[in-house]
Amino acid sequence: MSEDRTRGIVSSIDRRRATVRWPLRLTQGVLLLATVVVGLGPILWTLKGALSPTQDLLREPLRLWPSSVQWENLATAWTDLRVGHYLLNTVVLVAGSWLVQIVVAATGAYALSVLRPRFGTLVYGAVLATLFVPGTVSLVGLYLTVLDLSLTDQPWAVWLPAGAHAFNVLIMKQFFDGLPRELFQAAQVDGAGPIRLFWQIVMPMSRPILAVVSLLVVMDAWKEFLWPMVAISDADAQPLAVALPRLAETAEQNTVIAGMLVAIVPPLLLFLVFQRHIVRGISFTGLKG
Repeated sequence: MSEDRTRGIVSSIDRRRATVRWPLRLTQGVLLLATVVVGLGPILWTLKGALSPTQDLLREPLRLWPSSVQWENLATAWTDLRVGHYLLNTVVLVAGSWLVQIVVAATGAYALSVLRPRFGTLVYGAVLATLFVPGTVSLVGLYLTVLDLSLTDQPWAVWLPAGAHAFNVLIMKQFFDGLPRELFQAAQVDGAGPIRLFWQIVMPMSRPILAVVSLLVVMDAWKEFLWPMVAISDADAQPLAVALPRLAETAEQNTVIAGMLVAIVPPLLLFLVFQRHIVRGISFTGLKG
């Protein structure tokens, strides 16, 4: 009975036919293989480049496996290129950006969705309008603001502008809109104020969307290149995404790729650890792509 309720492009009756079943399985296998190649291909190529001699990369760039595995490339990148130092800079900038964006997105979405002030619609429209402004348009004005506040070469120059991220506010508002308002009304009847309602009712129910927003924030901040390069001119304070292109001008190619591999591992591990919460949050918000 449950099989009859399942709906799809191919019906359960057609699936029993050999002329439909085998082509369908072949198509699924090809699509699965293509997805694996597209997803894991760049990571495997980076791993291969990080463990290869430089001569292999120059003579046979399409070679599937290095002629001799050189694990010392990772140690060389860590010490000679100071990848560990720049990785620590990246973690500091990402952690601060994550905290600022989570606070702004959660409180902004809470105000627009739960508190619903008198001019909330206008504020929501203004937040939405910022999505249509390219970041490069406001780059000069943002830099002059940071310069006037004497925040250049400081983490605050990256942390504070990160809070102006309208997309995170919008998806958190969408999630808050789906929460039962009867629960909010019951809490208010029991004497809960706006702050208590936020901390004890809304936030504990928002763990899935917090996981999604956290992933988006970390991924975006981890690979951010343009603004950290502009706001932080001190080479010792720059993140790994800014430092690697500069180091690539003088370092060996395999050592630079080893540094790229080190930069890939932390966000990949973060996704694997919180995968269940992230998928659950995406299903609640309807976020795709």
